[in-house]
Amino acid sequence: MTIALGSDHGGFALKEHIKAYLQQEGYAVEDCGCHTPERVDYPVYARLAAEAVTAGRCEYGIVVCTSGIGISIAANKIKGIRCALCNEPYAAEMTRRHNNANMLALGGGMTGPNLAERIVHTFLTTGFEGGRHQQRVDLISALES
Repeated sequence: MTIALGSDHGGFALKEHIKAYLQQEGYAVEDCGCHTPERVDYPVYARLAAEAVTAGRCEYGIVVCTSGIGISIAANKIKGIRCALCNEPYAAEMTRRHNNANMLALGGGMTGPNLAERIVHTFLTTGFEGGRHQQRVDLISALES
């Protein structure tokens, strides 16, 4: 499984930590940047990671900015993306089970590395329940223009 990663400068350190964690766990990683802690604009990297998912090169994406808010909003602008900002593992579980989220957003200034590992693990190992939730995912997809 290949995971797309993207961050701005505020999420750079946590993205790098997550990258090492994913590789240690046996995942392939497509690092969409940024590649240094120098100031950059998060929409650029949200788009690159989201497009790696929608193009089918990556099964899931993980994006990080300081709060996780802006980069999740930007990722959700890409057709076919359902990106959820999760600050704890239960939210990651539920967004996979009920929303079939294909991207996870984290806040580099709000989430420590150990908690981030738990959130990422939960997100990547939880399946979509389908059933009645599929209708809701379809309704979400119908909102895209």
